[in-house]
Amino acid sequence: MSTTELAGAIRRHSLEMVHAANASHIGGVLSMADVLGVLYGKILRVRPNEPLWADRDRLILSKGHCCAGVYAALAQRGFIPMDELKTYGQNGSRLMTHISHKVPGVEFSTGSLGHGLPFGCGKALAAKRQGKAWRSFVILSDGELDEGSNWEAILFAPHHRLDNLTIIIDYNKIQSLGSVADTLGLDPLANKFNAFNWAVREIDGHNHAEIETVLASLPWEPSKPNCLIAHTIKGKGVRYMENNIRWHYSAPNADQLAEAISDLST
Repeated sequence: MSTTELAGAIRRHSLEMVHAANASHIGGVLSMADVLGVLYGKILRVRPNEPLWADRDRLILSKGHCCAGVYAALAQRGFIPMDELKTYGQNGSRLMTHISHKVPGVEFSTGSLGHGLPFGCGKALAAKRQGKAWRSFVILSDGELDEGSNWEAILFAPHHRLDNLTIIIDYNKIQSLGSVADTLGLDPLANKFNAFNWAVREIDGHNHAEIETVLASLPWEPSKPNCLIAHTIKGKGVRYMENNIRWHYSAPNADQLAEAISDLST
């Protein structure tokens, strides 16, 4: 399966899961689906049949409310049964609506924002001190950068020369109740990370060739942690959801689901 096909499957499964559970956050799932497709299709060193393999890369979804996309990717890669996706958000399911480490392939439970990057820094530091080659990847939302705990970690990582740490910012520019610019502006975002002594790259977060090329060349600068700013569209792939704040919290009904699936097929 190509990374494009994997991203399409992630989008389709996630829409079906969120619809069935009457859950939320589909917009942010769709915006990061292409990044997930490349990570799970080409970049991450993982073993689906051995999820706790000691030398695996660690992926932490700090924007844990968008877990449907990661669950879908894990199912496609064989970490969990495909049929288990139907239990998403149901009583007794391990596929909770904020990501859970009870699921094979998930490193850390998140939901309260601002926790994933500090954890990822600790993992990267542990690998350095143990002389291990595995890497830490952290996917952050843009609105999550309002959290001060992230900026403590952003100071910590270059101080400890964590070039085995990569953060990917899903910069779709819409957070829960408004635009990022109106809530707490982040720009110039790349300049901020440069000033904190990170190696920084900016890409189109929906261009698979760009995503793969930049992530295949890690680390970008010796001794510097890596910050990838992925410019994305909230709700990407479903026309009526794109750049529409409603789809941070809403779930599609049956007719809307059918229209969404149709959009993904065109």
